[in-house]
Amino acid sequence: MELMVLLNALVTRLLFVLHSLIGVWRVTAVKKEPKYWLLALLNLLLCLEAGLTLKFKQGRGYKWFSPAIFLYLICTVPSLWLLEIHHGTQYCGNEPGAVQVNVSNQDFNQSRDSSHGSEGTDHHIIQTAKVFVNQLSTICETVWTLALHQTFLLLLVVGRWLLPIGLEITRDQLSQLLLMFVGTAADILEFASETLDIEDVRKNYALINAILAVWTWSMLQFPLDLAVQHIGCKPSASTRRIPSLLLCRYSAELWNIGVSLFIQDGPFFIVRSILMGHFRIFNQMLVFFTAKNILVVTLQLYRLAVITLDFRATILQKSRKGEVSCCPCEPYEASTHATTDQDTEMKDIVAFPPKEESQALSEDQ
Repeated sequence: MELMVLLNALVTRLLFVLHSLIGVWRVTAVKKEPKYWLLALLNLLLCLEAGLTLKFKQGRGYKWFSPAIFLYLICTVPSLWLLEIHHGTQYCGNEPGAVQVNVSNQDFNQSRDSSHGSEGTDHHIIQTAKVFVNQLSTICETVWTLALHQTFLLLLVVGRWLLPIGLEITRDQLSQLLLMFVGTAADILEFASETLDIEDVRKNYALINAILAVWTWSMLQFPLDLAVQHIGCKPSASTRRIPSLLLCRYSAELWNIGVSLFIQDGPFFIVRSILMGHFRIFNQMLVFFTAKNILVVTLQLYRLAVITLDFRATILQKSRKGEVSCCPCEPYEASTHATTDQDTEMKDIVAFPPKEESQALSEDQ
């Protein structure tokens, strides 16, 4: 096993565990009940996955799916749910917050001076850590929750980048996937923060649960790599059917369209439409992002129609020529075969020139 692969695999999962533990700590601090520390046991699944991956895959990733990202979602999402449901119970004014931070800074300086004169370095470090944790606790709950949302999405992208890739995905495909995840993460963060910050939404417990459910559903696209990988299929009787041929040839494009329609922009549009149509909640940003969702859904449907018509025209053209349709599962393999066939034809032409050219050459002689 390569040292860098082992290091990347362990460091990435360690970051996931630390961020998940911070979320559990915030839930315990907000709820003031130690029983919520049991949520930290979910990280055992991530540790188990790390051991199995190192043993059977030598630390490298799997095809089409990332178990580490999926288990990171399982470890972190429950804490964010509890924080969002408990949202707004702590006053978050500017002046009280500043007073609390100043007091904490004073305590920090006092503990540093007292420990420097009388006690050892170890005790000084412990006291400094305690004061630092107490100072973090003075930050209001809403700021903590938003910061956990932001770092959660950033770690999903950075963690996917740091995780060792498998043999089935190239670095070019990984770069495309990461760029897509950056835009996806921004849209998801905007959806959660913009809708949950509405005062009328905070008064409706059912609306909060519905928005968090849609948010959780949209997060499930991060463990999957189908957006940049084509589904492999063997040319058989079943794959020569029109739907199978369409899926094999445009699997990545169809997955991106499906994600937009059924996992991200489609559900976001439905939630925002319900907020405006049924609950009569209107604001400038809500209207703007609803229009954005409508535009994206329309463009995705247009893209689907273009792909279908192009595929239909290709099938009709091949059927008129009497060619047998096969499943172009791997475009680069198909292009390689096409190039090889063209090279073979060129060699045949050079070795055996056409009859007309042969006759013209003989007449000239």
